[in-house]
Amino acid sequence: MELIEQLKKPLIFSGLNDADLAELAAITVRRTFTKGETLFSEGEEATGFYLLVSGSIKLCRMSADGREKVLHFVKPRETFAEAAFFGDGKYPAEARALEAGEVLYLPRGGFMELMSRNGNFALNLVISLSLMLRQFARQIEELSFADVTSRLASFLVRRAAESSTSYGGITYMDLGIKKGELASRLGTASETISRTLRKLKEEGIIEVQGSRVVVHQMEKLRSLSERHD
Repeated sequence: MELIEQLKKPLIFSGLNDADLAELAAITVRRTFTKGETLFSEGEEATGFYLLVSGSIKLCRMSADGREKVLHFVKPRETFAEAAFFGDGKYPAEARALEAGEVLYLPRGGFMELMSRNGNFALNLVISLSLMLRQFARQIEELSFADVTSRLASFLVRRAAESSTSYGGITYMDLGIKKGELASRLGTASETISRTLRKLKEEGIIEVQGSRVVVHQMEKLRSLSERHD
Protein backbone atom coordinates (compact mmCIF):
# COMPACT_ATOMS: atom_id res chain seq x y z
CA MET A 1 0.00 0.00 0.00
CA GLU A 2 2.90 2.36 0.78
CA LEU A 3 4.30 1.77 -2.70
CA ILE A 4 0.97 2.68 -4.32
CA GLU A 5 0.85 5.91 -2.30
CA GLN A 6 4.33 6.83 -3.54
CA LEU A 7 3.38 6.07 -7.14
CA LYS A 8 0.41 8.44 -6.88
CA LYS A 9 2.62 11.47 -6.28
CA PRO A 10 4.24 12.27 -9.66
CA LEU A 11 2.27 13.96 -12.41
CA ILE A 12 2.83 11.13 -14.85
CA PHE A 13 0.68 8.73 -12.77
CA SER A 14 -1.84 11.23 -11.40
CA GLY A 15 -4.66 10.03 -13.66
CA LEU A 16 -4.42 6.37 -12.68
CA ASN A 17 -6.89 4.61 -10.38
CA ASP A 18 -5.88 2.24 -7.58
CA ALA A 19 -6.24 -0.85 -9.78
CA ASP A 20 -3.90 0.66 -12.39
CA LEU A 21 -1.45 1.69 -9.69
CA ALA A 22 -1.49 -1.81 -8.24
CA GLU A 23 -0.45 -3.17 -11.65
CA LEU A 24 2.29 -0.59 -11.83
CA ALA A 25 3.47 -1.45 -8.31
CA ALA A 26 3.82 -5.09 -9.35
CA ILE A 27 6.61 -4.24 -11.82
CA THR A 28 8.28 -1.55 -9.69
CA VAL A 29 11.66 -2.18 -8.05
CA ARG A 30 12.99 -0.24 -5.03
CA ARG A 31 16.62 0.82 -5.25
CA THR A 32 18.82 2.74 -2.84
CA PHE A 33 21.83 4.79 -3.91
CA THR A 34 24.79 6.47 -2.21
CA LYS A 35 26.14 9.99 -2.58
CA GLY A 36 28.20 10.28 -5.76
CA GLU A 37 26.76 7.12 -7.31
CA THR A 38 25.90 7.14 -11.02
CA LEU A 39 22.49 5.60 -11.72
CA PHE A 40 23.09 5.59 -15.46
CA SER A 41 25.52 7.19 -17.90
CA GLU A 42 25.01 9.14 -21.10
CA GLY A 43 24.69 6.77 -24.06
CA GLU A 44 23.78 3.69 -22.02
CA GLU A 45 20.88 1.54 -23.15
CA ALA A 46 17.69 2.80 -21.50
CA THR A 47 16.42 -0.19 -19.53
CA GLY A 48 13.85 1.79 -17.52
CA PHE A 49 13.06 5.07 -15.82
CA TYR A 50 12.88 6.28 -12.24
CA LEU A 51 10.81 8.02 -9.58
CA LEU A 52 12.87 9.78 -6.92
CA VAL A 53 11.58 8.98 -3.42
CA SER A 54 14.31 10.65 -1.35
CA GLY A 55 17.73 12.20 -1.81
CA SER A 56 18.93 14.38 -4.68
CA ILE A 57 19.88 13.59 -8.29
CA LYS A 58 21.36 15.78 -11.01
CA LEU A 59 21.10 15.08 -14.74
CA CYS A 60 24.17 16.30 -16.59
CA ARG A 61 26.14 16.05 -19.83
CA MET A 62 29.72 16.78 -20.81
CA SER A 63 30.34 19.50 -23.40
CA ALA A 64 32.81 19.13 -26.25
CA ASP A 65 35.43 21.08 -24.27
CA GLY A 66 35.08 18.77 -21.25
CA ARG A 67 32.88 20.98 -19.07
CA GLU A 68 29.91 19.55 -17.22
CA LYS A 69 26.51 21.00 -18.03
CA VAL A 70 23.74 20.43 -15.51
CA LEU A 71 20.41 19.89 -17.27
CA HIS A 72 18.14 19.35 -14.31
CA PHE A 73 18.11 18.76 -10.56
CA VAL A 74 15.58 16.06 -9.74
CA LYS A 75 13.49 16.55 -6.61
CA PRO A 76 11.61 13.89 -4.62
CA ARG A 77 8.27 12.95 -6.25
CA GLU A 78 9.68 13.64 -9.73
CA THR A 79 10.21 11.03 -12.42
CA PHE A 80 13.20 11.13 -14.74
CA ALA A 81 14.61 9.41 -17.84
CA GLU A 82 11.16 8.84 -19.41
CA ALA A 83 12.33 10.43 -22.66
CA ALA A 84 14.89 7.66 -23.09
CA PHE A 85 11.99 5.32 -24.00
CA PHE A 86 11.82 7.05 -27.34
CA GLY A 87 14.34 7.97 -30.03
CA ASP A 88 17.35 5.66 -30.04
CA GLY A 89 16.51 4.09 -26.67
CA LYS A 90 19.63 5.41 -24.93
CA TYR A 91 19.93 7.65 -21.89
CA PRO A 92 20.67 11.19 -23.18
CA ALA A 93 22.46 12.27 -19.99
CA GLU A 94 24.11 11.00 -16.83
CA ALA A 95 22.18 10.72 -13.54
CA ARG A 96 24.44 11.28 -10.53
CA ALA A 97 23.48 11.34 -6.86
CA LEU A 98 24.16 14.53 -4.91
CA GLU A 99 22.79 12.93 -1.73
CA ALA A 100 22.07 9.34 -0.74
CA GLY A 101 18.47 8.26 -1.17
CA GLU A 102 16.00 5.90 -2.81
CA VAL A 103 14.36 5.56 -6.22
CA LEU A 104 11.58 3.45 -7.65
CA TYR A 105 12.78 1.81 -10.85
CA LEU A 106 10.25 1.04 -13.60
CA PRO A 107 11.65 -1.43 -16.14
CA ARG A 108 11.04 -0.58 -19.77
CA GLY A 109 9.61 -3.95 -20.83
CA GLY A 110 6.95 -4.18 -18.14
CA PHE A 111 6.00 -0.53 -18.43
CA MET A 112 5.61 -0.63 -22.21
CA GLU A 113 3.40 -3.70 -21.89
CA LEU A 114 1.15 -1.82 -19.45
CA MET A 115 1.02 1.18 -21.78
CA SER A 116 -0.04 -1.01 -24.72
CA ARG A 117 -3.20 -2.15 -22.93
CA ASN A 118 -4.01 0.90 -20.80
CA GLY A 119 -4.67 4.26 -22.45
CA ASN A 120 -4.31 6.18 -19.18
CA PHE A 121 -0.64 5.21 -18.98
CA ALA A 122 0.08 6.55 -22.46
CA LEU A 123 -1.93 9.75 -21.93
CA ASN A 124 -0.25 10.63 -18.64
CA LEU A 125 3.17 9.97 -20.11
CA VAL A 126 2.49 12.39 -22.98
CA ILE A 127 1.33 15.08 -20.52
CA SER A 128 4.42 14.65 -18.38
CA LEU A 129 6.82 14.77 -21.32
CA SER A 130 5.14 17.89 -22.72
CA LEU A 131 5.57 19.70 -19.40
CA MET A 132 9.22 18.65 -19.27
CA LEU A 133 9.73 19.94 -22.81
CA ARG A 134 8.22 23.28 -21.81
CA GLN A 135 10.57 23.46 -18.82
CA PHE A 136 13.63 22.76 -20.94
CA ALA A 137 12.50 25.26 -23.57
CA ARG A 138 12.29 27.93 -20.87
CA GLN A 139 15.78 27.02 -19.68
CA ILE A 140 17.14 27.29 -23.24
CA GLU A 141 15.44 30.67 -23.66
CA GLU A 142 17.02 31.96 -20.46
CA LEU A 143 20.47 30.76 -21.51
CA SER A 144 20.07 32.28 -24.97
CA PHE A 145 18.52 35.66 -24.25
CA ALA A 146 18.81 36.59 -20.58
CA ASP A 147 21.88 38.05 -18.91
CA VAL A 148 23.41 36.35 -15.85
CA THR A 149 21.58 38.62 -13.40
CA SER A 150 18.23 37.70 -14.97
CA ARG A 151 19.07 33.98 -15.01
CA LEU A 152 20.14 34.03 -11.37
CA ALA A 153 17.09 36.07 -10.33
CA SER A 154 14.84 33.61 -12.17
CA PHE A 155 16.47 30.69 -10.37
CA LEU A 156 16.03 32.38 -6.98
CA VAL A 157 12.37 33.20 -7.67
CA ARG A 158 11.65 29.58 -8.64
CA ARG A 159 13.59 28.29 -5.64
CA ALA A 160 11.56 30.53 -3.33
CA ALA A 161 8.33 29.17 -4.84
CA GLU A 162 9.50 25.59 -4.21
CA SER A 163 10.78 25.92 -0.65
CA SER A 164 10.93 29.04 1.49
CA THR A 165 9.50 30.77 4.55
CA SER A 166 8.42 34.40 4.82
CA TYR A 167 8.17 36.75 7.79
CA GLY A 168 7.29 40.42 7.62
CA GLY A 169 7.79 40.61 3.88
CA ILE A 170 11.22 38.95 4.00
CA THR A 171 11.76 35.54 2.36
CA TYR A 172 14.20 32.95 3.71
CA MET A 173 15.35 29.97 1.67
CA ASP A 174 18.20 27.52 1.24
CA LEU A 175 20.06 27.81 -2.06
CA GLY A 176 19.83 24.02 -2.37
CA ILE A 177 22.83 23.77 -4.71
CA LYS A 178 26.57 24.45 -4.69
CA LYS A 179 27.66 27.63 -6.45
CA GLY A 180 29.73 25.67 -8.96
CA GLU A 181 26.74 23.53 -9.92
CA LEU A 182 24.53 26.60 -10.07
CA ALA A 183 27.02 28.26 -12.42
CA SER A 184 26.96 25.19 -14.67
CA ARG A 185 23.18 25.17 -14.69
CA LEU A 186 23.04 28.86 -15.63
CA GLY A 187 25.75 28.58 -18.28
CA THR A 188 28.35 30.80 -16.63
CA ALA A 189 31.37 30.69 -14.29
CA SER A 190 31.42 30.37 -10.50
CA GLU A 191 33.19 33.72 -10.18
CA THR A 192 30.40 35.39 -12.18
CA ILE A 193 27.77 33.89 -9.87
CA SER A 194 29.67 35.19 -6.83
CA ARG A 195 29.94 38.68 -8.34
CA THR A 196 26.25 38.72 -9.25
CA LEU A 197 25.20 37.63 -5.76
CA ARG A 198 27.43 40.36 -4.32
CA LYS A 199 25.86 42.92 -6.65
CA LEU A 200 22.33 41.92 -5.59
CA LYS A 201 23.42 42.20 -1.97
CA GLU A 202 24.88 45.70 -2.52
CA GLU A 203 21.56 46.77 -4.05
CA GLY A 204 19.74 45.58 -0.93
CA ILE A 205 17.76 42.91 -2.77
CA ILE A 206 19.19 39.84 -1.06
CA GLU A 207 21.63 38.66 1.60
CA VAL A 208 23.67 35.46 1.35
CA GLN A 209 24.58 33.61 4.53
CA GLY A 210 26.46 30.49 3.43
CA SER A 211 23.89 28.37 1.59
CA ARG A 212 21.02 30.49 2.96
CA VAL A 213 19.52 33.34 0.94
CA VAL A 214 17.44 36.12 2.48
CA VAL A 215 15.33 38.06 -0.03
CA HIS A 216 14.45 41.59 1.12
CA GLN A 217 12.88 42.78 -2.15
CA MET A 218 11.04 39.91 -3.82
CA GLU A 219 9.23 42.15 -6.32
CA LYS A 220 12.53 43.63 -7.45
CA LEU A 221 13.95 40.13 -7.83
CA ARG A 222 10.93 39.10 -9.92
CA SER A 223 11.38 42.18 -12.09
CA LEU A 224 15.02 41.26 -12.73
CA SER A 225 14.02 37.68 -13.59
CA GLU A 226 11.78 38.98 -16.39
CA ARG A 227 14.40 41.24 -17.90
CA HIS A 228 16.10 40.15 -21.14
CA ASP A 229 19.10 42.10 -22.41
